[in-house]
Amino acid sequence: QVQLVESGGGLVQAGGSLRLSCAASGRTFTRNAMGWFRQAPGKGREFVTKISVGRTMTSYADSVKGRFTVSRDNAKNTVYLQMDNLKPEDTAVYYCAAKESYSGFNDIDATTYWGQGTQVTVSS
Repeated sequence: QVQLVESGGGLVQAGGSLRLSCAASGRTFTRNAMGWFRQAPGKGREFVTKISVGRTMTSYADSVKGRFTVSRDNAKNTVYLQMDNLKPEDTAVYYCAAKESYSGFNDIDATTYWGQGTQVTVSS
């Protein structure tokens, strides 16, 4: 089992920045790819970004490329999401996720571990 706890959400104006953190405990952090999904009101949960165990590979949804940056600190068992130039359409609940498979990370299934989510609201 992996336990994930997000922090750092909030209300920000368009063009602003936020940094989300996700602290992991339980099963060895360094065995899992980590990343973020988000879910806007009335919509399904969508992939945002992921990072491999060794931090050598990252991937982003087209909608956030060039604005969001994912990173991880394996010594602190923590993954981060730096969000810059935020837009109102980025408003959603952001979920930290962990999964052993990097290639299959985008697929939501029973092998995905989830945090409780943190609200990000971007005002225009």
